[in-house]
Amino acid sequence: MPIWGIDLGGTKIEGVVLNDDKVPKILVRKRIDTEAAQGYQHIISRIKLLIDTMAHELGYFPEKIGLGTPGVIDPISGLMKNANTTILNGRYFKEDVKKALGIPLQMANDANCFALAEYKMGIVARESPQVNVVFGVIMGTGVGGGIVVNGQLIHGRQGIGGEWGHNFLDVSGGPCYCGKAGCVETVISGKNLERYHHEKFHESKKLKDIYQGHLSGTSPNDSHTINRLITQFGRAMAGVINILDPDIIVIGGGVGNIDLLYTEGLKEIKKHVFNSKLDTIFHKPLLGDSAGVFGAAYLA
Repeated sequence: MPIWGIDLGGTKIEGVVLNDDKVPKILVRKRIDTEAAQGYQHIISRIKLLIDTMAHELGYFPEKIGLGTPGVIDPISGLMKNANTTILNGRYFKEDVKKALGIPLQMANDANCFALAEYKMGIVARESPQVNVVFGVIMGTGVGGGIVVNGQLIHGRQGIGGEWGHNFLDVSGGPCYCGKAGCVETVISGKNLERYHHEKFHESKKLKDIYQGHLSGTSPNDSHTINRLITQFGRAMAGVINILDPDIIVIGGGVGNIDLLYTEGLKEIKKHVFNSKLDTIFHKPLLGDSAGVFGAAYLA
């Protein structure tokens, strides 16, 4: 039976239909602009338009669908929260989308969808299909995470399972959009690493260029910023491991492309983890930018 997924982003909405959930093959995949500036109801209409377009191409409509979002539905109130597409917050978004589509709907945030996709059809499925606990990490513009245990997402009582990006890490991160300060996201996300570098050294540089400057050995400023990333990554990740002790951690997002995280970063984690050695397996993702929409399909 085909499974349908929609990944709702701030600028793009992506949809995919897979032939089934066992040996998945893409039947159709499309993207359209979100056009969020046109309002809440318009976003819902764009989701419906994308589904209608894919259904027209396939010749049939879905019986149910999975939707990945930039925020989470509060399990108690039913309202959307923590979405960086802020127009969705405080709304009964899941119920409103269900009403517009007229079919059953499962919803989770983008980091959960990433973790589920890598578990079901990504690097975990390929390399370690028998593992029980997986932590999927997003380290890009922001920092998020998703937990999969025995094939099931762990949302938690408040819908914030896996949200390590808003644990306190270091005062140098400064204020966070969540209203707190020094969050993991403010310290090791891509945009905040670039902000820190600019504030400290008055140099406006992209993270990839800072990293290359560090590798070249010619820029003490670049090396300072990258060494800070590695140190703080170790501290932040050790906290997750001490609580969850996952079999595998998959690191997605642009910051996750920094190879030193998998060498020097692991040495830093080992300093802080509550064990004499570090046995946690770390992987780069297999699915890349595709993970979100594939994970959304598996929600259904």
